[in-house]
Amino acid sequence: MNGHGKEALKYFEQMCAEGIQPDDTTFICLPSACHHAGLVDDGMHCYASMVTNYMISTWLEHCTCMVDLLGRAGHLQEVENMVMAMPWKPHVAAWMALFGGCRIRGNVEMAERVTR
Repeated sequence: MNGHGKEALKYFEQMCAEGIQPDDTTFICLPSACHHAGLVDDGMHCYASMVTNYMISTWLEHCTCMVDLLGRAGHLQEVENMVMAMPWKPHVAAWMALFGGCRIRGNVEMAERVTR
């Protein structure tokens, strides 16, 4: 959360190289670290590898982290689609993350839709 995303990724790689298996909490922390450091592609890669490489199921918290990461980066339509396609009822945190992305990017039309 302090903008040290590259360090977080470095420690993650070191952890994996030493045979330590990442868990679901690891994949909440990594995208969060990436979004605070502006490392959108790295955060997306972490999220994808969670399921494909480590066979960890996504939780609402993982999706909310991705909503925040992508929303801040301006991928608002992708984020809205992601929120609408969640297998759970979207939590207020997901809607607030999308609203925050709208605010940062100045997308008033989507922000009005999200608040409804």
